[in-house]
Parts: sequence; structure tokens; C-alpha cells
Amino acid sequence: MQHFQSLDLVKLKQSWLTIGSFDGVHLGHQQILKQLVNGARAAQSPSVVVTFFPHPAVVLGKGTNGGYLSTPEERAELLGACGVDVVITLPFTRELAALSALDFMNRLQDHLDISHLLVGYDFALGRGREGNVERLREIGNELGYQLEMLEPVELGGMPVSSSQIRRLVHSGDVEAAARLLGRRYMVEGMVVHGNGRGKALGFPTANLETWEERVMPAYGVYSTWAWVDRVRHPSVSSFGLRPTFQSDAPAPQLEAYLMNYSGDLYGKNIRLEFVAYLRPELRFETVDALIEQMNRDTIQSLEVLDNER
Repeated sequence: MQHFQSLDLVKLKQSWLTIGSFDGVHLGHQQILKQLVNGARAAQSPSVVVTFFPHPAVVLGKGTNGGYLSTPEERAELLGACGVDVVITLPFTRELAALSALDFMNRLQDHLDISHLLVGYDFALGRGREGNVERLREIGNELGYQLEMLEPVELGGMPVSSSQIRRLVHSGDVEAAARLLGRRYMVEGMVVHGNGRGKALGFPTANLETWEERVMPAYGVYSTWAWVDRVRHPSVSSFGLRPTFQSDAPAPQLEAYLMNYSGDLYGKNIRLEFVAYLRPELRFETVDALIEQMNRDTIQSLEVLDNER
């Protein structure tokens, strides 16, 4: 998979294209990608995804998008894992938003020589979102590409969407989020120095510095898998304000206790897979009570992970 941040260096022939935010690359996205990749391979053509960062809602002042389920780099990695040949992450600007659908598609056509465009049922682009499915089909007749519209993927009678997954993660329901993603929700961060309190308690934890725009789970304790140097370790992780020791913490902290890891983690990247919510964040009256609960958390996390290997 090739990943570009501009169209300038891209020159393709007869590409199969889809366009969208693709945050999280969930089951609905994966259905479009499967059709895209299979069709492109049958036609011996490149499969291409054009996506954007930041999210259009952020740039256009329509509120926040609630955070991101994946960084642009992670998103490209996930798209590549689905078989996509080329990912183009365009910087979304007000200038780009001001283009008409025809002007934008003309720009893409100059670089990608589009033969097929695949979009979801509710897709739209261009100034004022005037480039809906019907308009893009008209433009395709003019520019020489065929448009294929795909129906939404539903689970439990509801369309799978990034916004729905964000709500589930925010609420701590990481298991439901995983069902819509088609994989567990993941958060990556670099291990930084903390206050060393976990080690003193017998549970040396890795404090993770995470992307500030990442969607984070509800405060609480979770059963997790921790990936370090491509090796998976059973772990228990907490996210919150650590109220037993801090009554006025400036910001929540994500920390993970890796049960079978020995060695120095400082400066390493850890990718956490959130498997299950164990309990809410609690304030303990004594350190001994906290240690007892951490022992119970560790045992419970191992039970969860043993059951789902």
C-alpha cells in the first residue's frame, strides 16, 4: 500500500476509487472496501481511497467530530490491510470545501483516471454537499466513470457508523464497539515516566502518552491486550483521574499493567486492545484496599482473556 498526502505525485490509470472519512475503518467501510478491492483486482486496476484530515466538521466549524477512532497513519494502515493499493489523505481546508463537486471530481480525474467510483448510500461531497449520489452519477457520465452505490451495513437494525462507535467507546462499552468495528478498539501511546506509584504497590504500570484527539473510553478499568514490539501481552488497564491519590488531577491518565512482561518500557510504543470493561474508577480509603482490588482486577482480566483467546 502506498500512502500520499497530496495528489501532486499521483498519476494512475483506470483506477477504482472510493472517497470518505473512513474513521475507524468499521464494518460498513469494510463492505465498500471489499467491493472496491475485488472489482479493481478483477479489472487489473489500482484500488484507491481518497480520505481527509482534519474531519470536515472540524474545519467548517460545525462542532467537533467527537474525536478520532484512528490517526491518519493508523487509518491508512487499516485500509492497506483491507487490500487497498493507494491511500491519499488530503488536508481538508476551507478552500477544498469551497470547490464544487464537478471541480473536485475533475481534479481527481486528472490524477487518478477514475473508471469506477464506489460510495455509500448517503454520501455527498463538494460545496454545500451538492455532490450527492445522483449528482456524482451525472458527473460520471461527463467524466467517464461509472458510479456504484452500496447500501448500509446494519447490525441490530441500525446502520454501522463511526459516530455510533464513538458513543459506545465513550460509554465504556468496548465490546459493542468491537462488534461494529470488526476488531477490538485500540489506543496507542508512548510510555512516559510517571510517579512510580504502581511499582511501589507491586503493579508496575506503563503510563501512556496518547494522541489528544483520540476517542478515549469511559473512566474505569479494562481487560486489555498490550502489544509491545509485535508481541501480545495480557494486561489490565485503567483510564481516569486516579482519585485514591489525586483529588485535583489536571488530566486523565491511561496506564497499563502488563502481567508477563519484564524489561524497560520507557520510550516504547504500546498498542492496547480493549477487550472488556471490568469496573468503574473508584476511590479507596486505604492503600491496602487498593492493592486487594488490583489483585482482583488482574485475576478477572486474565479470566476474560483466557476465555476469548
